Amino acid sequence: MASSSGITTTSGSLNTDLYQQHLQQLLDQRKSKRKMSNRESARRSRVRKQKHLDELMAQLAQLRKANNQLVMIMNVTAQGLLNVEAENSVLRAQVAELEARLESLNEIIGFLDIENEGFGINEEFCYNAVNDSADMFMLNVNSSMSYMYANQLPIMASADMLQY
Repeated sequence: MASSSGITTTSGSLNTDLYQQHLQQLLDQRKSKRKMSNRESARRSRVRKQKHLDELMAQLAQLRKANNQLVMIMNVTAQGLLNVEAENSVLRAQVAELEARLESLNEIIGFLDIENEGFGINEEFCYNAVNDSADMFMLNVNSSMSYMYANQLPIMASADMLQY
């Protein structure tokens, strides 16, 4: 019986060994599947990160391009503002010069009125000469102002942008 119990013991331990090997194989397969699944998940994660990075880089390029365009617009507008300011300075100088001329003509007329009261100088002629000078002055100012106002609206809008 010992021999039969030895056989039984041997065949029982064989079954146990086979069962343990089978369990080990199942565990190894599960472990291998989990590793493969983790690798695939990591690969997908890297692809998503790369895609997100590419989108951010494209957005950065687009924002830089828009920024450069805004800087160019701002520079053109600032140059236009400088041009208008220079033109305004010239116009102010012309106004001052024409006002001085008008004052001189008025002084001359006043002097002539005092000197020539009794000699019958045609006052209407003197008055018309002064008014003609004033009309020429206003014509110059109006033509310069109409040019200035025609170009002022875009500059005012851009000047508002420069405040901020």
